[in-house]
Amino acid sequence: MTTQNPFGTTITAQDVIEDLSFFDSWEDRYRYIIDLGKQLPDMEESLKTSDRLIPGCQSQVWLEANFDGTNLHFTVDSDAHIVRGLLAMVMAAFNNKTPQAICQFEIEQYFAKIDLIKHLSPTRGNGLQAMVNKILQVAEQQS
Repeated sequence: MTTQNPFGTTITAQDVIEDLSFFDSWEDRYRYIIDLGKQLPDMEESLKTSDRLIPGCQSQVWLEANFDGTNLHFTVDSDAHIVRGLLAMVMAAFNNKTPQAICQFEIEQYFAKIDLIKHLSPTRGNGLQAMVNKILQVAEQQS
C-alpha cells in the first residue's frame, strides 16, 4: 500500500509550494488542497481504529506509521475532504523520509511559504498541529 503513495516521492513539499503559488485566490487554493487529498491512497477500514485516531482534530483523522529500517511510511485518512488535503500536504513533507529528516524538516516555514495557517479556522489549525506533532513523535521514537 505504501508503494502506491505518491506523497514524499513524486509529490514533494516543494511541488506543493510551487503549485499553490500559481493560484491567486484562496478559493482556488482550497480546491487544489482538496484535490491533493483525493490522491491519497485509501486507508483500509480495518486500520481505522481508535488507537490510530489523532486526538485534537476536529474531524476524525487516522494515522498508521510503518518504519522499514530506513524510512517512515505513513497511511492516513480523514472523514473530511479538506482535512484529507491537509494530510496530503503534510505527507508531501514527511512521507517516505528518514526519522531524522522528518525531525529536521522546517514544517512551520513550509506552512509559512504557502501562507496556510492564517487561512484555517483555529480548530483546523489546532488539528493540523496535532497531526504534525503525532508524526514528529513517531519520528523521534524511531531516531
